[in-house]
Amino acid sequence: MYFWISPLIFTVFIWWFSTGLILKVHSLPKRFFKSIFVASIAVLLLAFWGLSISSQQATIAGAYCSFTCAIIIWGWQELAFLLGYITGSRRSECPSGLSPMTRAWYAFQTINYHELALLSLGVILFFINLDSVNQTGFWTFVILWGMRQSTKINIFLGVLNFNESFLPQHLQYLVTYFRRRAMNYLMPFSILVSVMILIPIWSSAGVDSSPFDRASYALLGTLLALGLLEHLFLILPFPSELLWKWGYKKNH
Repeated sequence: MYFWISPLIFTVFIWWFSTGLILKVHSLPKRFFKSIFVASIAVLLLAFWGLSISSQQATIAGAYCSFTCAIIIWGWQELAFLLGYITGSRRSECPSGLSPMTRAWYAFQTINYHELALLSLGVILFFINLDSVNQTGFWTFVILWGMRQSTKINIFLGVLNFNESFLPQHLQYLVTYFRRRAMNYLMPFSILVSVMILIPIWSSAGVDSSPFDRASYALLGTLLALGLLEHLFLILPFPSELLWKWGYKKNH
């Protein structure tokens, strides 16, 4: 199982460092936001270019490159959201006394542009990877999208920790749509499904696979495992924000 070591270390580092970097960037003074966003678009285009090239390379290097480019593409929309450029049509606190369905609709309106951006990026990745020999980047984005949707719904239904300290001041209204609970009915199902998907991915990275397949599945499996870990952070009495304390400032 030694072939897991490099992908595992690489994925954990990318997950930890990219999250902290995004938090660090959006904690800068607002006067830098426009320049940061423009620069991030250039990085996004480079990531698409890198992914389009690596998608045609069924090699270990191609798997790492495609995976990294997909992470950068995902990180771009996260940064755009936290900077406040791509969020939703509703930018106000949740009114009191709403029915559950109305509250859910209002909550969706706070992130509807963000969700549209995610779908658009996913469609672009789908067509870039259509008939490609290296699908690592596309499935990286799919895993990130699926785990993030699960996280959003679970936070809406209620969890113990939702890391509101990560939100900048101009997005603090989102907290009013969250609920703090020890557990909700969806969370066990989310964890179970994640484990059921994770097992065959790990199995596909066995010693009988090609070097490319082992690298690709190991990267994807580790990423999904980290998404599962983030779900556990939501319900465990553990201050996960300590992992990225270097990357964010409170009350910014």
